[in-house]
Amino acid sequence: MKTKIILFASLLLTLNACDFLDIPPQNFLSSAAFYETEEDFEQAINGAYAGLYPIYNEDYIMGEIRSDNTHYIFKSGDRGGQNVQREQIADFMEDPSNRYTNNRWSNSYILIARTNQILSSIEKPVFSETVKKNIKGQALFLRAFTYFYLVQYFGDVPLHLVPSTGLHDVALPKTPINEIYKQIVADLNEATILLPTKKEQTKGRVTNGTANMLLAHIYMTLKQYVEAETVLKELILSQQYALLADYSSIFELSNKNSSESIFEIQYLQGTMGIQSNFIYKFIPGLLDTKELTGVYGNNQSFGGWNTPTDDLLQSYELGDKRKEASIGYYVDEKGNSYPYVKKYLHSHLNFDNTDDNWPVYRYANALLLLAEALNEQGKSAEAITYINNVFGETSIRARAGLNAITTSDQHSLRELIIKERRIELAFENHRWLDLVRTGKAVEVLSAYGQKVKASPQKYYYPDGSSPLPQSYNVNENHLKFPIPDRQIVLNPLLK
Repeated sequence: MKTKIILFASLLLTLNACDFLDIPPQNFLSSAAFYETEEDFEQAINGAYAGLYPIYNEDYIMGEIRSDNTHYIFKSGDRGGQNVQREQIADFMEDPSNRYTNNRWSNSYILIARTNQILSSIEKPVFSETVKKNIKGQALFLRAFTYFYLVQYFGDVPLHLVPSTGLHDVALPKTPINEIYKQIVADLNEATILLPTKKEQTKGRVTNGTANMLLAHIYMTLKQYVEAETVLKELILSQQYALLADYSSIFELSNKNSSESIFEIQYLQGTMGIQSNFIYKFIPGLLDTKELTGVYGNNQSFGGWNTPTDDLLQSYELGDKRKEASIGYYVDEKGNSYPYVKKYLHSHLNFDNTDDNWPVYRYANALLLLAEALNEQGKSAEAITYINNVFGETSIRARAGLNAITTSDQHSLRELIIKERRIELAFENHRWLDLVRTGKAVEVLSAYGQKVKASPQKYYYPDGSSPLPQSYNVNENHLKFPIPDRQIVLNPLLK
């Protein structure tokens, strides 16, 4: 069965990833024609998980490089090429024609369509109720998860909850964001009941803890701190999760889906189409990558992205072990030193084909969110216990080699928590949305943009090069991405 599931996921990745709103065939096959047995539904839910790959292969573009954590190594030859559209997102110059925002939109709705097919069909077939509940819970989570990030990035979007059966119901108008949040919360509340614990679940699949983590993240986004506290304490008291003692070990291949992992995207090196390749995008573009990766190859055409910024490097406290665990350095033949994201660099066999999973939610994230929720309620003394010490275990600060936080001043602690999230979760695609969620995006990134313009060589522009004058003019309109123009052509109701 395991082999069949992996092969099915691989097959799905080879299908044409056309836009969900592209005109579909007139003779839709009903989901009932496909999903009749337990095995059919097992394959279907793995097909839904496979929909995460094209999203997370590019997630750093809209998640991390949009922030002050990472930049790109500028190459003048990229101007006018497809790479310029990645630069535009980093520089706050994107427009509705951007291919990467369109990819995010279309791939998200492909995944949602797969979950809707499962949810519309799963009640009638007769097979194990335990398995049925598990699959339904996973589908509800994946739909909620995908909608959450759609509204984070785009705001009001169409809300598809049933499979499309023809042209009449493919194109829907936008649904207000508050209505979408209600649906997301409803899906997750049901999923937490249906899903098993981490111990009971197949490794790599979502659990009731994963659903609670996403629910808490949503409550934090909505500034519903009491509700977030309740859900996060339930997750922590379940004792399904624990911090690993060594920060660097979190990302080791031997620790995939470890006790600290709440949700990670599963990748597998090889020829089945489900390998990762983050490190080859994140190291500088090299004629020979062997010096850094141990494997010969030429990544000059696609390397040099998600490069740690000087701004981030200066934010690490002296002696913070997370810096060395997260960041490596490459020195070129001219003596120029370039930092790169090291936490995804591990042994692999073939060029551009690695085994690293992508960490979406870790237990450390839950602890930091709980500290934030408590502090926002004025419970600052309690809040710091979740950063300094939890049930006598290794703490976030201790394993980083740092002293405990002592302040109980609400404002000071708020700033410390934001900084702690920046460092602890660096290069895991949380920084941009954290800045938006906490209302700091315009202020922080406007100041960051001024630093880039004032000292472009510190931010990987060659001598004589600099950002475009219109870059980093950050304002409230940049907190959401524009709806892709291709989607508006396909669905005029989006105007």
